[in-house]
Amino acid sequence: MNRTLWTALLDEESARMAQVLAVALPTPLHTLGLEGVRAFAAPQPPPRLTPIATVRDHHTGEPAVRIREYRPEERASLPAVLYLHGGGFTVGSLDGVDELCRRIAAQAGCAVFSVEYRLAPEHPYPAALDDVRAAYAWLLDDALRLGVDPARIAVAGDSAGGGLAASLCLALREEGRPQPVMQLLAYPAVDDTFSRPSWSDFADAPLLGREDALWFRDQYLGTVGYPQDVLANPMRATTLRGLAPAHIITAEVDPLRDDAEAYAARLAADGVSVTRKRYAGVFHGFFTEVEVYTKAREAVAEACVRLRTAFAG
Repeated sequence: MNRTLWTALLDEESARMAQVLAVALPTPLHTLGLEGVRAFAAPQPPPRLTPIATVRDHHTGEPAVRIREYRPEERASLPAVLYLHGGGFTVGSLDGVDELCRRIAAQAGCAVFSVEYRLAPEHPYPAALDDVRAAYAWLLDDALRLGVDPARIAVAGDSAGGGLAASLCLALREEGRPQPVMQLLAYPAVDDTFSRPSWSDFADAPLLGREDALWFRDQYLGTVGYPQDVLANPMRATTLRGLAPAHIITAEVDPLRDDAEAYAARLAADGVSVTRKRYAGVFHGFFTEVEVYTKAREAVAEACVRLRTAFAG
């Protein structure tokens, strides 16, 4: 699909933002190099539009993992979401998903714990996943002290964070540990073959194109002999049976779209309860931009309904 055709798919808000990005990012993201990518991706001070009762930071594990907690109210036994930000395993921060975590906490009536996992290439695979596993174990083991119901913990993430959430569920199954009550995956990075049609249809899509995704993969996994195991690439799992129920969000104009939807189909085929929603007219990264896109606010609202249902059992 050429640029003219996918440009026509964008809704008014996304088309306007694509024009802004075309000026701010006249060459593909990966051509900026690591420091340039990080400078471009550095978030502005978070808008903090959604009032929340409590925000506090925790540090856990060795090396220490910073986890930011959001509580809509101060009471014991709240359900909880462990949130994993996106950014190609290379960029991204707690501040970049601050407003999103506030909204999830407020709308889903739960505590949200946002994880600042280590980034590649300084900390390649499996460092990020090790941090996520440690954060989940900490949340589960210390749930009562943290005022969280250990039987009502969900995991969520966008893009690379969605891939980490999927990998966490696979790791928990391997360990024989309880699954989360739900995995909420926004356009998750779950495959390393880059072979489905959306990778060619949207190879030069706004913000993230095919070559950008390949560059991010190389930062995370290395350029030679990168890992083939299922925890690096969840689509490689022989079976997805026994994993947590899932809600998978995709964007219409996104190279990752077909991989995420194929993962949803595999979950369903392997007996996992799964819902899927493709949002028309938007491109990769929309889910976290709740102050920018109407579709993002719709997607978050629907995700929070799904979370409330999962928490209710």
